[in-house]
Amino acid sequence: MKRILLSGGGTGGHIYPALAIARAVKKRYPEVEIAYIGTEKGLESRIVPKEGNIRFYTVEIQGFKRSISWENVNTIRKFLRAVRNSKQYIEEFKPDVVVGTGGYVSGPAVYAAHQLGIPTLIHEQNVVLGLTTKFLSRFVDVVAISLEESQKYLGRAHRIVFTGNPRATEVVQANAAAGRKSLGITDPHRPIILIFGGSRGAKAINEAVLQMVPHVQEMPQAHFVYVTGEVHYEQIRAQIPEMENLDVKPFIYNMPDVLASTYLVVGRAGASTIAELTALGLPSILIPSPYVTNNHQEANARWLEEQGASKMLLESECTGENLWTEIKRLVENTDEHHEMSEAARRLGRPQAAEVLVDELEKIAFAGINR
Repeated sequence: MKRILLSGGGTGGHIYPALAIARAVKKRYPEVEIAYIGTEKGLESRIVPKEGNIRFYTVEIQGFKRSISWENVNTIRKFLRAVRNSKQYIEEFKPDVVVGTGGYVSGPAVYAAHQLGIPTLIHEQNVVLGLTTKFLSRFVDVVAISLEESQKYLGRAHRIVFTGNPRATEVVQANAAAGRKSLGITDPHRPIILIFGGSRGAKAINEAVLQMVPHVQEMPQAHFVYVTGEVHYEQIRAQIPEMENLDVKPFIYNMPDVLASTYLVVGRAGASTIAELTALGLPSILIPSPYVTNNHQEANARWLEEQGASKMLLESECTGENLWTEIKRLVENTDEHHEMSEAARRLGRPQAAEVLVDELEKIAFAGINR
């Protein structure tokens, strides 16, 4: 492959898999040129340029309202204009293959590539398909899924490949020893309980942890790492007394290394988290956000629970007592912890990025010979 065009945006769950694909392609094809179609104001406009050596194009696009709304007429106009702009970018860049990783920004780019006869692939990170994936699945050459359960939603897709999430490939290369060192933990056998609610934190998780904190000293053999999110840190830190086995942090910048050293995770059920947990075989207590599109986090968490890899607590169930009961059970019951770890590992696809590059090679080669 000489050139690859990527598109995905809105949240890190769409952007980071695209960048993981870019790195994997670059590793196999060091001379490859990479371009990215995003929006000027979206999160991708800040994250992608930091990667370096990626040409960044922008379109103006917005998502559809799920309820009947005149605003959707304007959305269609913007979509058609973004398709025209994407065609211009594609004709200028001349990619061998175009990849979409979700978010409404990827819709015009991948659809434009399809209309121009360029090989296309879309990657879905969640169990429940996003609207963009549903739309594009009828046109693309390959639909790559992160979780096997997604297949039942893709009856009309041309070709479905269970690749896993490319974020998994990066997390399995993490350094557990470096993770422990960054936390100041010298005992390699001391179990680490990592609690987090995403980069900005989660109010419901923070409230449950505050209720649970008095119990933490009952488990001195474990070390708790509680990530509040930067927005909540000062307020939460002021309410928690100093404890030898509890670290309270606003954010963790070396999350892959810390995850690699972790014994049990408590957190949300976003796509990247699911990929990391399954790649590392990490048991988890998942508290899905009820505020996301199509309630996809609950579907992610419920599926992991059904596979025996996780315990799900809905926000309505997430009290300090309930959370402590589940943590205590999984720390003290080593057999159940081991079973959950093995179940998570069976779901993981640590070679996801390489598998995706294999698929891109196939359709790029097929496109050359059309």
